[in-house]
Amino acid sequence: MLLPKKTKFRTQFRGNERIKGKAWVGSELSFGKYGLKATAGGLLTSRQIEAARRAIMHYTKRGGKLWIRIFPDKPISKKLGETRMGGGKSPVDHYAAVVKAGRIIFELSGIAAKQAKEALKRAGQKLPLKTKIVTEE
Repeated sequence: MLLPKKTKFRTQFRGNERIKGKAWVGSELSFGKYGLKATAGGLLTSRQIEAARRAIMHYTKRGGKLWIRIFPDKPISKKLGETRMGGGKSPVDHYAAVVKAGRIIFELSGIAAKQAKEALKRAGQKLPLKTKIVTEE
């Protein structure tokens, strides 16, 4: 799973639950011929990214080249169940990536178009966001 080696601060503010606006950075294909683009904003946990990556690798039988264009660097803290109020901010539970609408999540190249589209479709089913498959023109 992806997580930062070292962070400047242990915890962060939560911020907006619904990520608004469109992505400017990372909204076009840079490395591969096929990509999976988010059409809605939200948070992707490192587990969800890993599940989608494994779905792509399994379907392509580790053929081609895959680029992961997002990184989970936002710490999400969570209090244990049945804990009383107060007592400060809880420890980090997991890390998540902030994804805006229009952001490319995965890029893929080196395999046939039909196989790449099916692999990216399966990866999109593992994610909690609406996604679409984009190709290089």
